[in-house]
Amino acid sequence: MGALLGPAEIRDLAAKLDVTPTKKLGQNFVHDANTVRRIVASGRVATDSRVLEIGPGLGSLTLGLTETGASVTAVEIDGRLAAQLPATVSAMQPDARLEVVHQDALAITATDLPEAPTHVVANLPYNVSVPVLLHLLATFPSIERALVMVQAEVGYRIAAGPGSKVYGAPSVKAAWYGSWSIAGQVSRQVFWPVPNVDSVLVGFDRHEPPGDEALRAQVFALVDGAFQQRRKMLRQSLSGVLAGSARASELLTAAGVDPTARGEALSAEDFVRLGRTVLAAAE
Repeated sequence: MGALLGPAEIRDLAAKLDVTPTKKLGQNFVHDANTVRRIVASGRVATDSRVLEIGPGLGSLTLGLTETGASVTAVEIDGRLAAQLPATVSAMQPDARLEVVHQDALAITATDLPEAPTHVVANLPYNVSVPVLLHLLATFPSIERALVMVQAEVGYRIAAGPGSKVYGAPSVKAAWYGSWSIAGQVSRQVFWPVPNVDSVLVGFDRHEPPGDEALRAQVFALVDGAFQQRRKMLRQSLSGVLAGSARASELLTAAGVDPTARGEALSAEDFVRLGRTVLAAAE
């Protein structure tokens, strides 16, 4: 086992770089080695894994990932942190396989990375966690597994099933790419600064998407319509997407969906079936 960053090293590094964690960037740095190793183990990272880490910050989790022998690409939006990270890691783990990309995770494409990632393991900035996840899964079909730390409220929403109070558009869109589950709680005390929200680990395993890009775009449009006005029946909430409530009722019925149901009653499979019906009717 290599050395990882503790609370004192985290604060020293932050002081050296004149970094004050900001709410805007959702920065809360993990300083507990046990938590870091638990995240890496839950992410099933092995020597042959190609790991994409988003928002590595001062490098706590990065060191946990590189000590497995895996190849790690860390994407960091903060220039000072991106510049420091290789030095921090090489000082503690000279043989680490690490590439740092100074970029906004919401804008990265395949050409920005040195290799196609197989895993995503990250302490995601809370304010952009869902958009970042959806962008990565859409952009990198090579990702087989993810384990991310997110705000508890967001994590439960991503992993929720139909009928749950927190089930919504993120739940359905995430399910397009694979299966999600809560992989554990994380104490507020392992972060500096201590956040005022709880965190959870969310695990992902990819499955084959249920259709092509045209179907995905149609399904996501239906999902947005259905959850924009949660209390309305689908024939009303989807009237804008489906050219009026009469046409919406017709298409919903054809897809085997009750036009008087609400969005939260539909599974991801229901939305896919409706998307297929809509595309077939347009041909």
